Amino acid sequence: MGETAGALLPLLLLALAFVVLIVLPMRSRNRALQQSRQMQAGLTPGVEVMTTSGLFGRVAAVGDDTVDLEIAPGVVVRWAKAAIAEVRSSTPAGAEPPPATEPSRTEGEGAS
Repeated sequence: MGETAGALLPLLLLALAFVVLIVLPMRSRNRALQQSRQMQAGLTPGVEVMTTSGLFGRVAAVGDDTVDLEIAPGVVVRWAKAAIAEVRSSTPAGAEPPPATEPSRTEGEGAS
């Protein structure tokens, strides 16, 4: 019985090493790729983005595989959707940010 367990130990260690070195990194890569695809699918005109090369711009138009970015007033360049690394602001250009609310005062505060 002890010989069988001793013979299976190297196989179990090999299987464990396979899982740790191959399967787990592949899962995390797939998860990151899925998040990137969801972000790229959600691009809308007016959103400020950053490309993988560090170029900042505002989305002017979105195609199937391309995104037109306005990098300066009147300067629009076309990029592959896959080159969009992150969304910097999710508020479109024409939309107003939510108004800041001031803390409410009680009647005794601030009265002179």
